[in-house]
Amino acid sequence: MRVFVAGATGYIGSAVVRELLDAGHQVLGLARSDPAADTLTRSGVDVHRGDIDDADSLRAGAAAADGVVYAANQHISETTDPAARAKAELNAVEAICTELEGTGKPFVVTSGVIGRTPGHLLTEETPTVPTPVTALRLQVESSVLAAGERGVRSSSVRLAPTVHGPGDARGFISTLIGVARTTGVSAFVGDGSNRWPAVHRRDAATLYRLALESAPAGTPFHAVAEEGVPFGDIARAIGRQLRVPAVSLTPEEASRHFVGFLAPLVALDNPASSALTRQRTGWRPAHPALVPDIELGHYFGEFSAGHRSGPE
Repeated sequence: MRVFVAGATGYIGSAVVRELLDAGHQVLGLARSDPAADTLTRSGVDVHRGDIDDADSLRAGAAAADGVVYAANQHISETTDPAARAKAELNAVEAICTELEGTGKPFVVTSGVIGRTPGHLLTEETPTVPTPVTALRLQVESSVLAAGERGVRSSSVRLAPTVHGPGDARGFISTLIGVARTTGVSAFVGDGSNRWPAVHRRDAATLYRLALESAPAGTPFHAVAEEGVPFGDIARAIGRQLRVPAVSLTPEEASRHFVGFLAPLVALDNPASSALTRQRTGWRPAHPALVPDIELGHYFGEFSAGHRSGPE
């Protein structure tokens, strides 16, 4: 297939591009800047100039392809307003759906599992009740999945909150490492038993390809290799690499220690299953699990206690 990828130069999108090219597909990548266009060209990707905020460019890219993957960075137009960001993404995916309507072409959108059913195992079939964490993002996923009834072979890849691997500069793990470096402690809440799902970036990219190639319309998939890694285990692995203590905080202390978007999330117990995804697609994660990946040292460089090279 010739696949239009929005977000083709991002952390997730670039891995998806690599996966698609390795599988023999052609890629048309959205680029809003000359550096982005140069990066895509060097990767063997055809360039489509445009922007997530430009509905006409998105429709044109979708029209020129046999399928679409939306893996664009959530920081649209550099806005820090979550509602504005979600609205921009909703406008973007609706423009693509309008172009694909009635064609039967596949459209894979990016979503997430975090915060959907706190304290309970989330499956692909669990009804999601909007929460403050999920409400805005659910609109985007719901819009795309509903397009399955309008002749779009739509699906969503719900990412684990920790999509880890080399190149992760802005995700949860790199942010937690930054907090630990700044404060001198690697913290968790209570006994640290609350669970976060995890997936390696390369394994997530494989699931995007499988969804693009064969997903039935209106299907969600879970990019979850590990159902729930105890947050305390994550904190202790970071502490070992940085040579700082791993410490327990009360919820009140954590709200001051973890500032910004992390504060309401670090205590979440958020297990998620991918059993149905594996059954339906044959997806088999093959790259390092989260704690072993942290221990490989690539997140830390010179700060690593035992830096060594390892499989990406």
